[in-house]
Amino acid sequence: MKDKQFLIVGHLLLAPILIICWELGANLGWINPVFYGQPSGILKFLIKHSNSGALWTDLGWTLAGTFLAFIIGSTAALITGLIFVQFPRVEKLAEPYFNALNVMPRLALAPLFILWFGLGLTSKVAVGLSLSFFIVLSSTVAGMRGVSQDHLTLCKTLGAKPTTIFFKVTLPGAIPIIFSGLRLGLIYSLLGVVGTEIVASQHGIGQTITSLATSFNANGVMALVFVLAFLGVVIVRLMTSIEIYLSRWK
Repeated sequence: MKDKQFLIVGHLLLAPILIICWELGANLGWINPVFYGQPSGILKFLIKHSNSGALWTDLGWTLAGTFLAFIIGSTAALITGLIFVQFPRVEKLAEPYFNALNVMPRLALAPLFILWFGLGLTSKVAVGLSLSFFIVLSSTVAGMRGVSQDHLTLCKTLGAKPTTIFFKVTLPGAIPIIFSGLRLGLIYSLLGVVGTEIVASQHGIGQTITSLATSFNANGVMALVFVLAFLGVVIVRLMTSIEIYLSRWK
C-alpha cells in the first residue's frame, strides 16, 4: 500500500514540475516553442479540437486499423506458435524464412505496402500485423515451452487427455509470457498503423500529424503525440487487467 501511495504522490508532483519547467522554458526563450511547442499551446489545441468531428474520425480510423492488425496478427501467431510447439520439425523448416522476414524493416517497406494495398485501411493493417505477428509468435512458443515438464509428465502419468493438459496446465502456465508478447504486439500494431499513416493515408492520426508538422504546428503535433501515448498506456493497462483475470485459472 505504501508503494502505491508513493507512486501516486510521485506522479502528482513530478508531472506538474515537468510541465511548469517546459512552460517557463518556452516563455523565457530557453526552448523554441516553434519546434517543441509549449504546454499552454498544446492545451489550447486540445480544447479547440476536442469537438472536431474530423479529429475523432481520424482517431477512429487509427484505432480500427490497430485492433484489426492486432487481432489478425496475434491470432495467426498463436496458431502458428501452437503448431511449432506440437511439430518441432515444422518450426525448424520455417525458422530461417521467418527470421529473414522478421529482420526486414517493415516500416521502411510501408511505401510498398501502400503500393500493394492502396491508401485505405488494408495497407495499415498489413504493416501493423507484420510487426505484431513475430512478437506474439516468439512469446507464444517461449511460454508454452516454459511450462514445467514435471507437471506435464505427471498429468500424462495420471491419464489426462491432451486437451485437458493443454487447457488446464500448458495454457495457464504460459499466460504470463504470452501476455507480455500480446502487450508488445498491440503497441507495435499501433506504431505500425500510425507509421504507415505518416507515410501516406486517406485517414488517420498519423496523416494529421504529418499535415500539422508541414505547417510547423508543433503544439498540434505534440498534442496528438500525447493522445497516442495516453492510448498506449490505456492499452497496456487493459491487457494487464485481462492477464490478471485469466491468471485465476492457475
